[in-house]
Amino acid sequence: MRATKIKLYFYNMQKETSLYGLRAILEAIEANKSIDKVFLQKGLRGDLFTQLEYAVRKNGINCSYVPAEKLNKLTPNNHQGAVAHIAPISFYDLDTLVTGIKASKNNPLFLILDQLSDVRNFGAIIRTAECTGVDGIIIQKSGSAPINGDTIKTSAGAVFNIPICKVDHIKDAVFYFQASDIKVIAATEKTELTLYEIDFRPALAVVMGSEGKGVSPSILKLVDGKAKLPMYGSIASLNVSVACGAFLYEAVRQRYSSSSNE
Repeated sequence: MRATKIKLYFYNMQKETSLYGLRAILEAIEANKSIDKVFLQKGLRGDLFTQLEYAVRKNGINCSYVPAEKLNKLTPNNHQGAVAHIAPISFYDLDTLVTGIKASKNNPLFLILDQLSDVRNFGAIIRTAECTGVDGIIIQKSGSAPINGDTIKTSAGAVFNIPICKVDHIKDAVFYFQASDIKVIAATEKTELTLYEIDFRPALAVVMGSEGKGVSPSILKLVDGKAKLPMYGSIASLNVSVACGAFLYEAVRQRYSSSSNE
């Protein structure tokens, strides 16, 4: 295929790149471009459209079917029923990242985001993770919030300073961390232990769940431990980015206290 037909449309100064057109997006996928999410028009049919659908599924790319009006808002150009967001960053391979970090650090801290879908929450979490020294963030290829202009803005640019990995399934990351002697702790209300009873000093990966459902039940069955935030008001839950900040700063507190006492 002719790569010269690929058209890149830059929307803003935050390095968000949008690609439009059935053939262009298909060529980009076949050229192994880092595509974050594809938007396809509901009800559209045709051979090229079917080829694109197959390529999206085969490569595990996050995809949404939307009305034509949504696509028209994403680009003023002739999109032919398909618009894609190309990630403004390069994603890390999980094995390469963890191996490299463990070679230089005894107690790395990782963050796993299970189906987090709100881009502003994602951006806020990235910003907090960077500030607290998290060594890498792991997200799932499908169903996760994209890295777009809103993510970049909310993260205050931190998205460019912290490694982010994409995996086929969150389970894959949990199994990998456990095989690498890294404990996995889930933030969930389905436990009696608070985060203040958890030892955050060893090598650790913290799992935060989605805004509405929390950590998936299948993931909760696999983790090494669970912890919750104590709640004393009438509201039963916190925004996920706020809860994540509480967990990460508890890890910072414990690790700082430990190093100060050595």
